[in-house]
Amino acid sequence: MEIAGFIESSQKQYLPNMSVDMVIIAYEEGRLKALLLRIRDKWLLPGGYIGKEESVDHAAGRILRERTGIDEPHLKFLAVFGDGQREFRQEWMEFFQSKNIPWREDYWFNNRFVTLTYYSLIDITQTTPVKGVMDEEIAWFDFDELPDMWMDHLDILQTARARLKEDLKHEHITHNLLPDKFTMPELHQLHQVILREKLDRSRFQKKMLASGLLERLPKLQNDTPGRNPFQYRVISPEA
Repeated sequence: MEIAGFIESSQKQYLPNMSVDMVIIAYEEGRLKALLLRIRDKWLLPGGYIGKEESVDHAAGRILRERTGIDEPHLKFLAVFGDGQREFRQEWMEFFQSKNIPWREDYWFNNRFVTLTYYSLIDITQTTPVKGVMDEEIAWFDFDELPDMWMDHLDILQTARARLKEDLKHEHITHNLLPDKFTMPELHQLHQVILREKLDRSRFQKKMLASGLLERLPKLQNDTPGRNPFQYRVISPEA
């Protein structure tokens, strides 16, 4: 759908003054990453609007599928962001002018918006990022090297990273960032990256094995010299 068509249909289709923003988190080459979109010279989180007959959770899942192509994603509610001045009127005006698209002050998306934010952990190798109708670029960014961002989207990202660190202390969720099969050293390194601290390898392995959530797979033959660690996978709830 072109931008003009979106503007024409969107006001009747979506709830006013409310949106969903997604912090889509991945892990690659020892770095924690977030999927971001560019509009003009700044970046923002993937997001969208809520259909008038749609639940908020369904909207979040739909937006995540549209952006990543993942059908059954890990998804957790994060927080509500709703500052009294939270609007993007100036940014939208500049975007429309740059595209030579007629601009009107009464477009519904110029108003103040409250956003319901979620975060999702995904396997980057299973992801196909997709731009939206307004987006000029989509890319992964290291959490420690984020670009200039729209309004409060940097705050949302930082909130998500802090929340992930806290959730990790109480839940076994990091496997969502890894392929189906992974080694204990890979899992150990991932936890260190998220927590930003060194973890004793032996104690970490004992804790993971004691959880009862991991299945050790038969050891693969290795034709190269050096250690050949076992692979693991998360035990399915149906198993």
